Amino acid sequence: MAKTGVLSSDPTAGARAAELKKELQKLVNTIVDDEDYSVHTIEQAKHALSALRELKLQKRSTATSCPQEFICPLSKKLMSDPVVLASGQTYDRPFIQRWLKSGNRTCPRTQQLLSHTVLTPNHLIGEMISRWCESQGIELRIPVQHAVEDGVTEAERHHLFSLLDKLSAAALPQQKEAAKELRLLTKNKPSFRSLFGESVDAILQLLAPLLGAKSRSGALHTDLQEDVITTLLNLSIHDSNKKLVAETPMVVPLLMEALRYGTVETRSNAAAAIFTLSALDSNKEVIGKSGALKPLIELLDEGHPLAMKDVASAVFNLCILHENKARAVRDGGVRVILRKIMDGVLVNELLAILAMLSTHQRAADEMGELGAVPCLLRIVRESTCERNKENCIAILHAVCLNDRTKWKAVREEESSHGTISKLAQDGTCRAKRKANGILHRLRKAVNITHTA
Repeated sequence: MAKTGVLSSDPTAGARAAELKKELQKLVNTIVDDEDYSVHTIEQAKHALSALRELKLQKRSTATSCPQEFICPLSKKLMSDPVVLASGQTYDRPFIQRWLKSGNRTCPRTQQLLSHTVLTPNHLIGEMISRWCESQGIELRIPVQHAVEDGVTEAERHHLFSLLDKLSAAALPQQKEAAKELRLLTKNKPSFRSLFGESVDAILQLLAPLLGAKSRSGALHTDLQEDVITTLLNLSIHDSNKKLVAETPMVVPLLMEALRYGTVETRSNAAAAIFTLSALDSNKEVIGKSGALKPLIELLDEGHPLAMKDVASAVFNLCILHENKARAVRDGGVRVILRKIMDGVLVNELLAILAMLSTHQRAADEMGELGAVPCLLRIVRESTCERNKENCIAILHAVCLNDRTKWKAVREEESSHGTISKLAQDGTCRAKRKANGILHRLRKAVNITHTA
């Protein structure tokens, strides 16, 4: 005789089911017998019924009674939608999709690098699971269809890969046409961004026209470069692509080349792509080691209005990683940023970067040598932006900490305007702390002078 379910094999589940049935019966009787029943009573009944259904669907006994080949290696539960990965291993679709969307490109069981991430339904295992569930009296969840779930039809998938084939094999006019269409598709259809993760070669195919131009004659078509780089930016917006894009060979070098030699829009989009990719800490390291900070700082120095904000955002994000602060200092970042601030260019954004860099000793020393102290004191005195004041006083604290020659300017500012005292009283919490630290050192220096 077939089992009616798995609840009877779990005493806890059985007791909970009995409670739910009793509660449901009481609620239903209220709804049937009392004409003045409330909407809340209906909601309670729906909740109890839903909880009872979930208990009924639980497969608590599958760990021991279910055939091992029906169990997903990731969820350790009975599969409802078995699919085959490129490695040949079978998983339940929702769990392997979650694994892939986290940026993983290996098989969880074998650790094999995947040649693609297309998931193929395992109809044989699916049919076997269905028959086994029927024989055990177990209700199997109906899986969501793949095309509905990710918003991509097979026709769209085929179209994408045909465009990529054109980029890597077709003549220049067809490459340009395909690149333009990919730029628009990845901008307007988020589902197309995720499709690039289904093949390890997709990003390289996208880059093929730029790599081909370099290998053939060095001639680079700026409109083609702009479309490819902008598509990279669109792809990097998708969280699951960030690791894949940054770690694909030649992506960062081509972004660096675009920063130097592209149109203003291309350069801006390359900087924006680096900013977006650097949201991941591992990518900050990859991008920093590649030398990308130098062309970013050079572009910042050139001062193109269209590119400045994207460049500043990219530099800020990269310098969150301590190792990249040293690289930014080595590549002339302090000099360029400080000069822009003195010129009144992008002051808010660049002060935030300078405050971050000031925690690096060499950067703090260089700021002092380049005359940062008077400029920063003036901003603290004149600015109405609390965040700018906070960043300035943090930089001043770092610069003056180990350089006594800078205390004279700070002391004169305090004597003339009381700038530091005002901030210690009215600033943000961090600003107050840094301002009080400076005042403490000023008083200590005065006491030492008097003692001497």
